[in-house]
Amino acid sequence: MLDIRALKEMNIGELTQVAKDLGVEGAAGMRKQELIFKILEAQTKSSGLIFAEGVLECLPDGFGFLRAPEYNYLPGPDDIYVSPSQIRRFDLRTGDTVSGQVRQPKDGERYFALIKVEAVNFEPPEVTRTKIFFDNLTPLYPMERLKLELPGDMSSRVMDLVTPMGKGQRALIVAPPRTGKTMLLQSIAHSVAKNHPEVALIVLLIDERPEEVTDMQRSVQGEVISSTFDEPATRHVQVAEMVIEKAKRLVEHKKDVVILLDSITRLARAYNTVQPPSGKVLSGGIDANALHRPKRFFGAARNIEEGGSLTIISTALVDTGSRMDDVIFEEFKGTGNSEIHLD
Repeated sequence: MLDIRALKEMNIGELTQVAKDLGVEGAAGMRKQELIFKILEAQTKSSGLIFAEGVLECLPDGFGFLRAPEYNYLPGPDDIYVSPSQIRRFDLRTGDTVSGQVRQPKDGERYFALIKVEAVNFEPPEVTRTKIFFDNLTPLYPMERLKLELPGDMSSRVMDLVTPMGKGQRALIVAPPRTGKTMLLQSIAHSVAKNHPEVALIVLLIDERPEEVTDMQRSVQGEVISSTFDEPATRHVQVAEMVIEKAKRLVEHKKDVVILLDSITRLARAYNTVQPPSGKVLSGGIDANALHRPKRFFGAARNIEEGGSLTIISTALVDTGSRMDDVIFEEFKGTGNSEIHLD
């Protein structure tokens, strides 16, 4: 059985060779997602079933699509259609990681369709019917410590001594530009991946430079999701919403999740841009209602009494010369239960 995930991990040269072996015409001029679509189509005609996995995004019409983390949850031609009946049957919601068997599009259809659900959030589908919703879980203070120390890494050792982190921590790294906050996040990511392999690690980069994204993807053993500075604010918001929903679904299954966000300031700016004007504007040009959703994102971090935890460690920009950035920091100051200041 062909695995879509294996195809997405190949580079364009390897995919072109696979396409040629399957007799796909015009493979050299196609984009990566189109190429994968054509390979899957050729494979199903020759042998039948395909195995696929993705993160569900439910649309207002009742159906949904499995989006790929490899493409930062962007819609694409190789997304998998999930019918409303399957969503109702297994009580699926946005953020659920679904894996199962897929069939090729029939006449008049544009997408591959999910025909059998094998697992939801890496567990049997029946388990999803008994889980408790995230909002109904009991939040607690962090109890279990995250060990950050690594040989040869001074910054993580100092954090362990001065500002120890726990599972369920809601932490802000407050720093002016060019003080090494991204490098500190990278160091934390290495520590969590090495010392706590049981933790699901997600690095979320909002409004960052493309070269920083590549550096993070190549150096961090975890899921790196990004929306670069040349993409619209709606894209930043969509990526952030998908990541937090995925994290909540994993916590409902009693798993420990760590999100490293760079940065909460730029995410709040994006929410401010997409927020319909309410007529009430705070100093710095921020709409009075714009910070509600980023606060919900940051406030989702908690230790759970029933099992599982969601840890969010985020950077916050100060001293940028922008009044808006200072107002955003002032709004988030005090919402976390840990603050680290760099200078």
